[in-house]
Amino acid sequence: MLSHADMLELRRWNTPTIYNGWESITKRNRLECSTNWEEITDFMPQMGPMVGYAVTITFSCTDQKYKKEHPESYLEWFRYLASVPGPKVLFAKDLDYPNSRGALFGEVTGDACRALGCVGLITDGYVRDVDEVAYGGFKMMAKRLGVGHAYSCPRTFGEEIEIYGAKIKPGMFVHADKYGFIAIPPEETEHLLQASRLMDSDECQTTIPIARDTMGMTAAEVAEAIGKSMKMQITANLARNEEFRRSILGEQ
Repeated sequence: MLSHADMLELRRWNTPTIYNGWESITKRNRLECSTNWEEITDFMPQMGPMVGYAVTITFSCTDQKYKKEHPESYLEWFRYLASVPGPKVLFAKDLDYPNSRGALFGEVTGDACRALGCVGLITDGYVRDVDEVAYGGFKMMAKRLGVGHAYSCPRTFGEEIEIYGAKIKPGMFVHADKYGFIAIPPEETEHLLQASRLMDSDECQTTIPIARDTMGMTAAEVAEAIGKSMKMQITANLARNEEFRRSILGEQ
């Protein structure tokens, strides 16, 4: 697992930068990335990125009968959260999606999850009380805002779920902000910090300065310079990635 210091440093970058780091070390196809392939909204962008380990829940807000028959569902859910070490990012799948009829998450549940070590929430349902929840230090990312909770009731906990087109297993490392989220298996996180540093530095040393330092150049000259820089960066990235894999990952 990542150290607390490593997680603090990873939190200093945005999620696209973490994706770039993951991309440089993964052996998987890039399209297998566990990221949101559907639109998601960060309702607390002022809080910046959140990092933690995934915990999962499914819930429904339309089944009055189930809610009545499971009066201990919230207590069981809180016990599950309490049993898992933090920091945690809660992934909550709305079983009524895409026809959500209620919000499981608002000020009360947000405060409760924060008290149990969760730094934030990612749900394909809707949320409410976002100002009050932000005041309590709990970040919420969701499809939209809503008003009521209807017959909101937790259903299952700690299982693999699919949400926003991504498969999420408990224990995956999560980095999320206004751009979306990425969830990374534990075996791919060991060198994530080093890789993210490398990719961020590479961009700062190559394509970004060229695109911004265009004083006195014509549009045609700018286009040529940027094009050559991007071509050079692609070549350099391949070489750096190979060197990184040899020196850090021990690959031949």
